Amino acid sequence: MTTGMTEESEGRDERDFVASLEKGLAVIEAFEAGRPRLTLTDVAKLTGTTRAAARRYLRTLTRLGYADFDGRFFSLTPRILRLGYAYLSSAPLPSRILPFLEKISQETGESSSAAMLDGDEIVYIARSATRRILSIGLGVGSRLPAYCTSLGRVILAHRPAAEIDAYLDRVPLERRTPFTVTDRQDLLVVLQGVREQGYATVNEELELGLRSIAVPVRREDGSVQLAINVGTQAARVEATEMTERFLPPLRAAAEALRYMV
Repeated sequence: MTTGMTEESEGRDERDFVASLEKGLAVIEAFEAGRPRLTLTDVAKLTGTTRAAARRYLRTLTRLGYADFDGRFFSLTPRILRLGYAYLSSAPLPSRILPFLEKISQETGESSSAAMLDGDEIVYIARSATRRILSIGLGVGSRLPAYCTSLGRVILAHRPAAEIDAYLDRVPLERRTPFTVTDRQDLLVVLQGVREQGYATVNEELELGLRSIAVPVRREDGSVQLAINVGTQAARVEATEMTERFLPPLRAAAEALRYMV
């Protein structure tokens, strides 16, 4: 009886799944900071669709005002922000987090951010930026690799071992700088250390000149879906100062947020 009900439920889920919507969203996600302008061929290759299908999706987005076409390249328009705003306006989590990030920034004089794991990357859901300019441009919605960021490592470290192994099977550990940890076993050791000490520091592994420290924000059940961090310029703050200066305000904020996420 249970098996039959499960098969019926799975069949209903398949019938309710709209593959064309999935492909349309994949077309939108093909555009990112490193590739803001794409040709029809680029989109077809990135999304695994035919040129004819990619053309239909892109033309639809252009007609609806979500994309522009200059005769060769397609690009997204500001109208696409409506999709992200729908999440920000309906999800209270970012607005609850922001005052804590602002307090961290006031106490440390540095930028503070919150991120969650989305697929194999972290996505920034809230950020308090100071006037100190980092070369890497970050804002709400920015996505970065999880393996070489303090926010990503904190969240990964609290995933079950099987999930971590599956992640490492999927994701190539690319050398972003000479300091990036790219050996699988070395990264596993790093993640174990993060789990034991309760925070992660990254020293110029994502980008030269950039240091960061992050802590997990635990839910009442102890699980970790969210992390907060402080990022700074290496020329301004020594690696040995990171925990002393930034860990206390981060931990205080994480503890206060524990019953709010």
